[in-house]
Amino acid sequence: MRNSTLTFRVAVVALAAALSGTCHASGFAEDTTIVYTSCDSIRLAATLAIPDDGRQRHPAVVLMSGTGRQDRDCTMAGHKVFKEISDHLAANGIAVLRTDDRGTGSSGGDYGYATTEDFAADALAAVAYLKSRPDIDASHIGLLGHSEGGASISIAAAQSPDVAFLVSLCGLMTAGLQSVIQQNIDIVAASPLPEADKARYNDINERMFRTAYDYADSDSLEQRLYAVHDEWRRDTTNQHIRYGIYMYAMTATSPWYRFFIRYNPADYLSKVNVPVLLVFGGKDIMVNARQNEESALQCLAHNKEVTSRVFPQINHLLLPCEKGTQEEYASLKDANVLPELLSLLSTWIRQKSGMPTSK
Repeated sequence: MRNSTLTFRVAVVALAAALSGTCHASGFAEDTTIVYTSCDSIRLAATLAIPDDGRQRHPAVVLMSGTGRQDRDCTMAGHKVFKEISDHLAANGIAVLRTDDRGTGSSGGDYGYATTEDFAADALAAVAYLKSRPDIDASHIGLLGHSEGGASISIAAAQSPDVAFLVSLCGLMTAGLQSVIQQNIDIVAASPLPEADKARYNDINERMFRTAYDYADSDSLEQRLYAVHDEWRRDTTNQHIRYGIYMYAMTATSPWYRFFIRYNPADYLSKVNVPVLLVFGGKDIMVNARQNEESALQCLAHNKEVTSRVFPQINHLLLPCEKGTQEEYASLKDANVLPELLSLLSTWIRQKSGMPTSK
């Protein structure tokens, strides 16, 4: 478990990068050799993009990825989502730190034993690193989270006054149990299965998820899951349905899932008083836009600086699409993050950092 009393040991290995670790693009330079230290002496490797606009100190944002091992570019289905976002923000005067997840790329640690709370601690370690740099405006360092990253940045902001703003992109803003139920309803609905089989899958999914929630803190969780599955299979109308009980039980008994299924955003967002930008995709079947926007606005009702926007045509990868299904991702190889979304990000962050809304 991690909490706000953590002391971060910031190891600046590459403040002055070797020439081989620095590249220049239009309007900014990238240092690919950054290393800083999070909790438990875990070394995290990152790229820092610094604007080349003549300013001595820049506002900055830390990018936090979603579920699953992600490299610093957040490469998904061939798309380097975080690289696109970083390039745009850096070209518009905002420094960007993007990091290989624990146990991924050049970062240390073991991703398999980490929870959303641990990722929040990594986010705060990144903020501490940026605060140590003379070219960063320490009063304007924010967090941007995609998917589960929306939860990790919420936890981090609730624990530290050093976070100046939050940006959630298709981010988890509902309770873990409700999110997995809705996510699987949407995935099943988008499938070509007969309606009767869709109902059967929704039934077993919800039974398993609720069992995982009820016994998240119990040593008997795996046994309970198998018992529920066996009971469901005794109904002869379900016997032609294949359910991956072994894989689900293995996932559900992991530290990450036990924390995630009990996650409640209200515990954290109710303590967030900094500006928040919420972005959702109307065709996102992984993070339901309506459900998550409604929950976020309710949890943040006390906060007067919340902006929310739903882009009707984008999927979970922030790409324009037709269906929003995971199967469609491969056909979108030439697509890019929606330009209007990128423009919203840079304009909003510049405004909240006291800069002109455009260069």
